[in-house]
Amino acid sequence: MFDDRSPIYLQIADGIKNDVLSGSLKEDEQVMSTNQYAAFYRINPATAAKGFAQLVEEGVLYKKRGIGMFVSPDAREKLRRERRERFFTEVVDPMLAEAKRVGIEIDEIVRHLGGAR
Repeated sequence: MFDDRSPIYLQIADGIKNDVLSGSLKEDEQVMSTNQYAAFYRINPATAAKGFAQLVEEGVLYKKRGIGMFVSPDAREKLRRERRERFFTEVVDPMLAEAKRVGIEIDEIVRHLGGAR
């Protein structure tokens, strides 16, 4: 599951975010504890805890004292909004800039995208 391209705790956080976005994890649903997560993936519990802490800080997860971690009620919409913004900033804007440099009009891009379905 984990690779060498980024720290494991970030990959943990990204994996949980993807599960929330896909609907695999629902809002207010309890997630595995850090110890369960660490045992399942055979990683250090402190690494799992660091990933979970980041998700709490970002508002994706929240703690119920003595019970565990849960998906925040607005997590899916928040993540969708962030990913949409990042998509335009990292994908669409550079694509449009390159299209302009090489003389491709926006309507040509739209026609091309329409045929890509």
